[in-house]
Amino acid sequence: MEFLIERINDDNHAYAYVADTLGGEALLDSHLPMLDLIEQLANDYKSMNPSDSRSAGLAYALRVPGQSYTEHPAYQQKWRP
Repeated sequence: MEFLIERINDDNHAYAYVADTLGGEALLDSHLPMLDLIEQLANDYKSMNPSDSRSAGLAYALRVPGQSYTEHPAYQQKWRP
């Protein structure tokens, strides 16, 4: 989850740079809302009790968007869904 949250933060910084450079209109079709929701789910997962019946499904669901970072050098193949 830490890897995913770090990549989302990197993407948020990139979007902030674009907004500063090109103006806020450049972000109208961005993935920022989706990234925020994924980050919230990752934080929820981190605070979830491992015995919670939802934890396995949420872990799997978070691995799916994590696949978009497979080219990152820190990505580990064991994280694939």
